[in-house]
Amino acid sequence: MRAKRTSLVHIIYFSRLNLSSEPAKRSEQINEIGRTAQKKNEFAVITSFLVIEGNFACQVIEGERSSVHETFDRVSADSLHRDVQISEWREIAKREFVHSFKSAQRTAGNDTLFAKANLLPMLQRGTPKASAIHGLCLSLQSDAMSRQGIDHLFI
Repeated sequence: MRAKRTSLVHIIYFSRLNLSSEPAKRSEQINEIGRTAQKKNEFAVITSFLVIEGNFACQVIEGERSSVHETFDRVSADSLHRDVQISEWREIAKREFVHSFKSAQRTAGNDTLFAKANLLPMLQRGTPKASAIHGLCLSLQSDAMSRQGIDHLFI
């Protein structure tokens, strides 16, 4: 028997970022990505998690099929991204992320999670596994929630 189709999907992609090497300008560019994505994702009922590792971005985007497709098209056309590659695009039974847009970069507080995922060498080779990106995003979300005193999610 064939599984029931759902219109809920997720896409996992990675890209190279065209960001300034000047720290203040780079920070402003990253903040602008967040502000723009937050507004557009809320309107499109998208949930997502973006990871920035060096000059690379990895993101899980989830929502209705057409909204995810439009969001990915917007990311692909954004001049701050280049060499955008899809790692996985599939139907999902339920959402796993709670924010319309959440992002993380490596810090002293989450370095262990980044080190465990070991994404940077895969990104540099252009071969990151969707499972590694997905797992890091889930771990970072869980870590952020636990720091806020939330021990589990009901999604």
